[in-house]
Amino acid sequence: MREKILNDLMQAMKSQDKETLGVLRMVKGAIQLEEINKKGELTDDEVIGVISKQIKTRKESILEFTKANRTDLIDQTNKEIEILNKYMPEQLSEEDVLKVIDEAFNTINPTTQSDMGKIMGFVTPKLKGKADMSMVSKIVKERLSSM
Repeated sequence: MREKILNDLMQAMKSQDKETLGVLRMVKGAIQLEEINKKGELTDDEVIGVISKQIKTRKESILEFTKANRTDLIDQTNKEIEILNKYMPEQLSEEDVLKVIDEAFNTINPTTQSDMGKIMGFVTPKLKGKADMSMVSKIVKERLSSM
């Protein structure tokens, strides 16, 4: 994964694709920072985690830009998210996510809100990078509160 990003970075330099180049440079920097913190090279899953953090940050920025009515920045940020999504694994459908959550509930049999950590601990390895974890968390909270 890391090599693919670096190769695409070089390709963007050669083709003078400034948008892609800028986004990939930010991702490369975030990966390098994470490697320094970890004191070692990142696995593909960890690189995907870094990219998903970048996407999450941009989605949060879009909310702020919407409040400020900055459509120019919203468009730019959406383009950056599109570029980053090329490096993410195929996202699961909501139906597939619900199946994993159902499996977690059947396995753990939660009784109170305090079991949220157990449920999230079960679903996170299966869904991380493949689904929006804030959406997963919201669904789990709703299910637990309706018990």
